[in-house]
Amino acid sequence: MQKLTPRFIGPYQILKRHGNVACQIALPPSLSNLHSVFHVSQLRNYIFDPSHVIESNKVQIKENLTFETLPLRIEDQKTKELRGKTISLVKVVWGGATGESATWEVQIQMRDSYPELFLSGVSVCLP
Repeated sequence: MQKLTPRFIGPYQILKRHGNVACQIALPPSLSNLHSVFHVSQLRNYIFDPSHVIESNKVQIKENLTFETLPLRIEDQKTKELRGKTISLVKVVWGGATGESATWEVQIQMRDSYPELFLSGVSVCLP
């Protein structure tokens, strides 16, 4: 299972505004298969901070415009009741070139895909 974390990339220059709701962005050649006009809800103002810069060549973007993040560790565990069914979830910390993020995942799927996460000294209840 590949997990993607929504992140913003850039900053990129706005070339042209299309009405009040869209902007054309100057994209690098590596993103040339993307349409260059975006709705303003997908854009964020950016105040420059050198610590935010991620070299775009460090992020391996695939043909379908995704990139891979790998699970680093399991941070927490909980169960959720859904229509009379109990599901065990684990909070997984994902890492990659864009930094760390955490998501709740189905425990059985994570154990099948990444059994090494469950071998450490982390106390996680397994069904």
